[in-house]
Amino acid sequence: MYDIIGDVHGYADRLIALLKAMGYTKKNGVWQHPERTLISVGDLVDRGTGQRETVDILRAMHEAGYAHVIMGNHEYNAVGWVTQDHQGNYLRPHTEKNKSQHAAFLAACEGQQGWYNSTIAWFKQLPLFLDLPELRVIHACWHEASLATVKPFLDSNNALIEEAWPLSGDTRQALHGALETLTKGWEVALPAGYFFADKDGHKRYRIRTKWWSETARSYRELAVGAGPKGALPTQDIPGGALPGYDNKKPLFLGHYWMRGTPHLLTPYIACVDWTVVEPTGLMAAYRYDGEQPLCNSKFISV
Repeated sequence: MYDIIGDVHGYADRLIALLKAMGYTKKNGVWQHPERTLISVGDLVDRGTGQRETVDILRAMHEAGYAHVIMGNHEYNAVGWVTQDHQGNYLRPHTEKNKSQHAAFLAACEGQQGWYNSTIAWFKQLPLFLDLPELRVIHACWHEASLATVKPFLDSNNALIEEAWPLSGDTRQALHGALETLTKGWEVALPAGYFFADKDGHKRYRIRTKWWSETARSYRELAVGAGPKGALPTQDIPGGALPGYDNKKPLFLGHYWMRGTPHLLTPYIACVDWTVVEPTGLMAAYRYDGEQPLCNSKFISV
């Protein structure tokens, strides 16, 4: 069946340790398992010291048919860093903040223009999601309305067509908002006067939400990655509007920098991003064998 792994962010050593723990071996230069297929939820790059090795491992597995890799927001941003809109502006503006977030990958690519160009071209071919008979995989948020918006801009592999990229950075386009939701999560604006500092010290006036929650309704309860929750309002989000999930198939996500012992978000939703970038974080996976609902015992981590 499938082994769904979380965000790697260039920590190739931890990726290799997890592959070994799951029984994968390297044959003819490609990591593989005799009975199982790997699925990566994206965010291969930025932050760690093994940027190129991470990409090379997962790309080789993908191209040899031993893995599926979908697009995370860091692959989306990497393409946007070098891609321009119809006015000649980069889709990912070259601000100091954006440059600092992308610095590790750019540094690893210095003097390797051929590898860099090839990698960006591969990132552009990655699907935004998988909708397999047994399960679904998306980086941040399974949102039916956003999926319907992007559908006309996808190829048969659910990757963005070339013509869509210049439009994707235009905040006036519905496509832009849909891609933001799918790759970065369901966000809502905080009431006037409220903000928080993110992990990099930047002020944020919107919260990323636990959009999958069936019970939480307040800003404080729903916020993900917003630091000390005491700084957030306790009132409910207007209308209590959350996209929810239909639970027709198990869904696997990355993106959310979870902490502690890996566990399910709901009986049908598993996040496999357990903050590998921190010293106490984990490189995690869920070993899926067709079970519905999902089971906490199926997580594995290093």
